[in-house]
Amino acid sequence: MSRRRTAAIVLAAGHGTRMKSEMPKVMHPLAGRPMLRLILETLEQTGIDDICVVIGPDMDQVRDAAQPHGTAVQTERLGTAHAALAARNTIPADIDDLLILNADNPLIPAASIEALLAKRAEAANPAVVVLGFRSTRTHAYGRMVVSDDGTLYRIVEAKDADPEEFAIDLCSSGMMALDGRAAFEMLEKIGNDNAQGEYYLPDVVHVAREMERPCTFVEGPEAELLGINSRAELAVAEARIQRRLRNDAMDGGATLIAPETVFFSFDTKLGRDVVIEPNVVFGPGVDIADNVTIRAFSHLEGATVAPGATVGPFARLRPGANLSRNVHIGNFVEVKNATMGEGAKANHLSYVGDSDVGAGANIGAGTITCNYDGVFKWRTTIGEGAFIGSNTSLVAPVTVGPGAVTGAGSTIAKDVDAGALAVTRAPQKQIKDWGRQTRERKLALKAKGEKG
Repeated sequence: MSRRRTAAIVLAAGHGTRMKSEMPKVMHPLAGRPMLRLILETLEQTGIDDICVVIGPDMDQVRDAAQPHGTAVQTERLGTAHAALAARNTIPADIDDLLILNADNPLIPAASIEALLAKRAEAANPAVVVLGFRSTRTHAYGRMVVSDDGTLYRIVEAKDADPEEFAIDLCSSGMMALDGRAAFEMLEKIGNDNAQGEYYLPDVVHVAREMERPCTFVEGPEAELLGINSRAELAVAEARIQRRLRNDAMDGGATLIAPETVFFSFDTKLGRDVVIEPNVVFGPGVDIADNVTIRAFSHLEGATVAPGATVGPFARLRPGANLSRNVHIGNFVEVKNATMGEGAKANHLSYVGDSDVGAGANIGAGTITCNYDGVFKWRTTIGEGAFIGSNTSLVAPVTVGPGAVTGAGSTIAKDVDAGALAVTRAPQKQIKDWGRQTRERKLALKAKGEKG
């Protein structure tokens, strides 16, 4: 038996007015990436042959996020069936199954997509298979009217349902699989004789039944089929994804002291025996090796951390931070676009940016790499075993040689030779008895009610 050929249309043209945002709804992020990307990656995992994303006019952001998949533009927003028809010229004519999914249902599991396709492949050859879910809650989702044998008769919108229909617990997610050979013929027959004057995708059930083609349904998990139409619903979806990511991290061998306070991105990578303390946030692009400790209240993004390193508490790793083995980054230290050599330390109150720090170097409290001159960024190089004294300002481009030392409070604007001491502080002066005399004079003035 030959393999079935499948295509998918992902509807992403909606404005999302309830989001109250200039950003297209499907570009709002979940776990650090646009929600559109989640459903596209799920489709890719299930081996769909062709994917087309339907966008609205001037949705360049959405078009770019959809790549490498093609897009079609719905020039007028005349309903979901009208949107699906916009993809007609991008979908091959020889497909067996056509999925129509919503980009604002990003949590749809691969298992639900596979269930739709499996039902389509059954001997009954249903023209329409709708993905539904059971719910006892009041929803604005359409209700599916079905017979005892599983035949789907119609989908009635919640606002149009009579009390008996509204009490049905089988709701439509709005997503479905159609007979690929007949899909666009059925979509073209959908009318717009309704209050909104729009072409509704659920009406394809009525069209198919008029063509004497059977319709049916499959069920999926309610929590993963609900759409995202508001910021509150976006937060609910984020919470579900974070729970999943936390469980994956712990199943993979990481310890999360307070899992509910740790936030991951979709691509966070954690090795074994990693310990993550409370209130840690991972932005995109973080790769943590084995036996790393991330202490509380740290933020990491675009960073790589090698085995045995310790980060935080209250540390920030920005994009390009690359920590080698056994590096220590302490409280209130920020590292950006910098490589820290094996065993290097910056234990407190420092900024290390656009830098290369050698193995075993020690960066004292209050050190700043002055990497920006107002126009260009410049690099700082600190050699192996160098000791940077507290409150040192390193004015890039500058190199501190291996084993060199900078005196506390120095501003280093010239290269320092290997093994040398560089000090730029002013000579210390002492005025004998000045402190006592000054204090006594001021106390006398205060007693008189005067200032001096």
